[in-house]
Amino acid sequence: MARLNRLGLVIALLAAAGGWALPFAIFRANRIVPGNGVALYAGLPHAPALALLIVLAGAAIVAVLVGRPLHRLAAGLIALAGLAVAIGMTPAFLGTGTSFERVSPGSGFWVLGLAYALLVADALTAMRPGPAMRIAILTMIVASFGLLLWSGRWDGLSVMQEYASRSDSFWREVGRHLTLAFGSLAAAVVVGIPLGLVCHRIKAVRIPVLNMLNVVQTIPSIALFGLMIAPLGWLAANWPLANALGIRGIGAAPALVALFLYSLLPVVANTVVGLASIPADANDAARGVGMTDGQRLFRVELPLAFPVILTAIRIVLVQNIGLVTIAALIGGGGLGVFVFQGIGQTAMDLVLLGALPTVLLAFSAAVVLDAAVDAASYHKAGT
Repeated sequence: MARLNRLGLVIALLAAAGGWALPFAIFRANRIVPGNGVALYAGLPHAPALALLIVLAGAAIVAVLVGRPLHRLAAGLIALAGLAVAIGMTPAFLGTGTSFERVSPGSGFWVLGLAYALLVADALTAMRPGPAMRIAILTMIVASFGLLLWSGRWDGLSVMQEYASRSDSFWREVGRHLTLAFGSLAAAVVVGIPLGLVCHRIKAVRIPVLNMLNVVQTIPSIALFGLMIAPLGWLAANWPLANALGIRGIGAAPALVALFLYSLLPVVANTVVGLASIPADANDAARGVGMTDGQRLFRVELPLAFPVILTAIRIVLVQNIGLVTIAALIGGGGLGVFVFQGIGQTAMDLVLLGALPTVLLAFSAAVVLDAAVDAASYHKAGT
């Protein structure tokens, strides 16, 4: 008798709720009215609806009864692909042809997506793919999603209609989002690693610096963004060079400074931990072959501490990609512009236009840097 998988039972229950009890799509007469929920079997033509239900039910059975990770991974990916194709078919089936109507994914679609994403994640955890395989899987998923968008199968969805009317500004804000996230990370690395080295070498400095950075971490993000406005505004008013460089009380400058301050603690703390974890024998051997302090730092200590420092970089980048969204409140730009515009207009698909790419960017960054950390750790262990 097959052994029931407990997580599989949860996935099956979520799939049942998403497929039968919750609306698969939401139909709106225009972009801001609440709209009406439409069940899966009513939102698609008969044959595609039946085919999708069979695929979803089959994947749920695999989740409950099948233990082999490869089979579970395949079932989850097929179910997610079926959902992606099916939701793109709903606007043509439900629409009446007017330019004002909107069709967007309902709560059932999101619950189904969560259920089968859990199945994929569980299978990947069991398979324990190496760094190269994880990057390959991520590349395949991103390429498949890009192909789906390029094919135009989602063009009828409300979120894509929001994109169509804002395509130029969308990519401009994506660029600002990435500039703020990576710019603050680069500044934190340039300042944080030397500061961590000082904290490691001079113990009297370590506690005050780490305590101060801990205090910064306790300040809510919105408050910290706001606190940057007054000093940078004063700097711009009294120093023409600062104003010429784009440093002002609102905009990208206060957002960049706030993100930089948030980023310092993980970089400094992990640099201290990484350097402290280096075996004493490694330093003794380096001294034995006549290495100077500088040579030991760059050839022994920093390479051995690199996996721990890289972990901090992963934490900071994922954190900053999310926090940049808040920067839109002080004119910093980024994908948060669409989130807050959508909230103000009660247009949830405009919110999704900003939120979904932010989630995808953070997820991709986490996967890539996790793989890099594992590769660096493997190389460290090999040496």
